[in-house]
Amino acid sequence: MMSSPFFSKAWRGLAAAAAVASLGACAIFSPPKFEPGASPAAVTQQLGQPTGDYPQPGGGHTLEFASGPFGRFTYLVRFDGDDKLVSGEQVLTERNFNAIRAGMTADEVRLAIGRPGTTFGVHYPKEIVWAYRYDSPFCQRFMVGMGFDDKVIDTAYGPDPACDNDRPFFAR
Repeated sequence: MMSSPFFSKAWRGLAAAAAVASLGACAIFSPPKFEPGASPAAVTQQLGQPTGDYPQPGGGHTLEFASGPFGRFTYLVRFDGDDKLVSGEQVLTERNFNAIRAGMTADEVRLAIGRPGTTFGVHYPKEIVWAYRYDSPFCQRFMVGMGFDDKVIDTAYGPDPACDNDRPFFAR
């Protein structure tokens, strides 16, 4: 069977379009780079309104840019007491999750990994679970058990219910 030049060009064009599209998808999840010392106004001009603004111990504050309850990325941008940018990072990572310890306050957790995507109550032990979806090949989420005194009781990884294929889509 002979190879057609048309199909060969079509496959090359399709491969090139797929490569460009995948590079564009990466750009969606990467926040712009900011120079150290940038102002909160410069950051919000590019990233939009923050989903949270948390005071830091010792001065300064942290702006949170969460991607919503089903999002897998949250960016925390930290400013010093003079409102100059110090750092910014995507915080929904296992490295950051593993730093959450029993006894930490709710404010400390928000400063480390941002607000939860969802929350739900558990009867025993009596706690509110803060659940965080994140970019994982295992379709799991990180959960923080928060006591009614706003302190961490425990943490765990568990399956993400959005990946449960046994339920119809509308029931997820």
